[in-house]
Amino acid sequence: MQIGYDQQLLRKQAHCETLLASHRAVVWLPALPSALSGFRNRAKMVVSGSVEAPILGIVSPAGVAVDLRDCALYGPELQSSFAPIVAYLRAARVPPYQIETRSGEIKFALITCAPSGALMLRLVLRSKESLDRLRKSLSQLQSDLPNLQVVSVNLQPVHQAILEGPEEIGLTANQQLGVRVNELNLYLGPQSFFQTNTVVAEALYRQARAWTALLKPRCMLDLYCGVGGFALHCAQNAGRVTGVELSAQAIASAQRSAQEMPASHIQFYAADACEFALALSEAPELVVVNPPRRGLGITLSNWLANSLVKWLIYSSCNTQSLAQDLARMPRFRLLQARVLDMFAHTEHYEVICLLERCD
Repeated sequence: MQIGYDQQLLRKQAHCETLLASHRAVVWLPALPSALSGFRNRAKMVVSGSVEAPILGIVSPAGVAVDLRDCALYGPELQSSFAPIVAYLRAARVPPYQIETRSGEIKFALITCAPSGALMLRLVLRSKESLDRLRKSLSQLQSDLPNLQVVSVNLQPVHQAILEGPEEIGLTANQQLGVRVNELNLYLGPQSFFQTNTVVAEALYRQARAWTALLKPRCMLDLYCGVGGFALHCAQNAGRVTGVELSAQAIASAQRSAQEMPASHIQFYAADACEFALALSEAPELVVVNPPRRGLGITLSNWLANSLVKWLIYSSCNTQSLAQDLARMPRFRLLQARVLDMFAHTEHYEVICLLERCD
């Protein structure tokens, strides 16, 4: 944050171009800047302090609780939710987890905000000890936060640096947060992945849609599709569209969005992306991938390299793993790329690339 923002963006662009320097003919589209404050749509708050005085924020390496309720990264809707959530935890008598003694219950409060101002709250607990008290106090929280739509508890019992566990318990009947992205409605479940900067995510989807409009593929495959952002945005310019994501919850959300569209050519499957691709009898013309930070890996990269896929759109949050994957696919030529600053004031960014098979 001590570096001027223009310089921050230039450094990210230079970092990306350096890692992809072997692709000499690439056309670099203008980098997309971020707002400098209020851009985060999600607050991941460590809960510390005491039963009587919970603190939302982080814990420093020295073990000091730092209150982040006034952090400028969060917009007014998120900031206005913090005090009622603290009051809720206090009323329910939920003891914050203490790392040193391995005692207490609540580890994190995770709050997501839609562009409409609607909110989703997830409480990461060590056990079910506080569950009944949280249920009893919920009506007051809903009165204090009328825009709160989804509340759930996630159980993470182990003493490890893991954000969440596999078990999710809904405290509200509604367990999907509607998020308007461009002209589409996406639906986020408690464990759904979504980009942390909604405005930049919208630009990311528009870029993929613009490329798809030029290609007009007869068949498109979206791997690691999440709640369907890329597949749904590109569907109007493609023939048959298939989205694949391991999370059944995310696929249910994508299917709900697809049902709201006047289209019957979109299908979503809950499956492992690599296994699904390897089992295909016919290669799609266009593949869109948005993998986790580790990238596609050897097996999926090799499948793409040796397939008859004509075009590849690769969205990456880690240019190092992107560069490794592209090196495994020498038959693809990088045509265009764009840096999008999803994470202002950090070294992280998103890059989206359009590639074409050149053999």
